[in-house]
Amino acid sequence: MKSKLKLGPEKLLGMLCVVLGLELVTGPARADVWTFETPSENIQCTVGQEVGIQSDITCTIIERSGAPAQPRPADCASDWGHTFSMRETGPAQVICTETSRSKDGFSKADYGITGEFGGFTCHSSRQGLKCTNRDGAGFFLSRKAQKIFSSSGSSENSGK
Repeated sequence: MKSKLKLGPEKLLGMLCVVLGLELVTGPARADVWTFETPSENIQCTVGQEVGIQSDITCTIIERSGAPAQPRPADCASDWGHTFSMRETGPAQVICTETSRSKDGFSKADYGITGEFGGFTCHSSRQGLKCTNRDGAGFFLSRKAQKIFSSSGSSENSGK
């Protein structure tokens, strides 16, 4: 997969200061961020990798059907069942957050492509997007079904 943005916050701030005519001394970049989406533009992901900190991936499925992969928590007052996240080790989870409906600015992960980055492997297919971490935990997302699975292979799912 193509990396879209490979600027750490320090370099980005440094570039902004140059554009604004300010001086700033920056150190080496310590973080990388990659974004990608499926060809349908319905699933969008962001992967963050920072030196000394576990990488994370967050994927959002914009349009989905069926029951969510996990029941909505009582304290979730925002969108539920659209945003999935995990670190490079440990379980995947559904996140209670507003769903961005923007379909701009992401590199395409063509169907049939498998990408490995930041402790994750993601495979884009016509059936959906499957991402796993170093432990083998992860999620599968498609318009019809969303699943979270553990490293043991058991899953929570919606749709069929």
